[in-house]
Amino acid sequence: MGNNDKSVASRLRKLIEDGFYPQGERLGEEAVANRLGVSRTPVRLAFRSLEQEGLLKRAGKRGYMVREFTNADIYCAVEVRGALEGLAAKRVAERGMADDLRGDLLFWIQKGQGVLEKGFLEDEDVERWIELNYRFHERIVSAAGSAVIGDAIARNNHLPFAAAASIVIDDNDLIKEFRKLQLAQLHHELIFQALDNGEGARAEMLMREHALIGLRYQELF
Repeated sequence: MGNNDKSVASRLRKLIEDGFYPQGERLGEEAVANRLGVSRTPVRLAFRSLEQEGLLKRAGKRGYMVREFTNADIYCAVEVRGALEGLAAKRVAERGMADDLRGDLLFWIQKGQGVLEKGFLEDEDVERWIELNYRFHERIVSAAGSAVIGDAIARNNHLPFAAAASIVIDDNDLIKEFRKLQLAQLHHELIFQALDNGEGARAEMLMREHALIGLRYQELF
């Protein structure tokens, strides 16, 4: 998807989380497009993306419906992703980082620093962060060299809000979201340090904790 399409998916994801579109409600392209002030094409692509994430399900030949899920379902799915990514990080640390992996992770860390360096967030920064966060996580998982871990994460990503790319940003409180991303960036840098030092247990713990930022740390922000 292009950046505009990704923005539509992010905004729709937030509306679902906030309950604007309640579970079990059927969504129509035209109504959602009017609500978001966009054409129907990016909405159609957003529907498909959120179906893959497990937030929407098919309702008839062309329609979609918000899936039913509980907060416990979300927490468990995110916790499972953290455990699987932690296992991947542990394997990478114990095997040692190759130069290409080190360079790739540093590249995405620098991208994160670029998003945050001005001291506040703008709307376009959200999509930049979602992209770099996904790439950082995906690169670690792929470097683990385990199809079992990769397949398990791919299956888990079909559950609501479980995927590393399923980040929800509150556009109405970008100050709070900036602080959250500052912590996430620090986690990325600490994870890289643990991987580079061959600290498998520490890398695993950091990845587990990192996955839960959006769930455990809200009161702190």
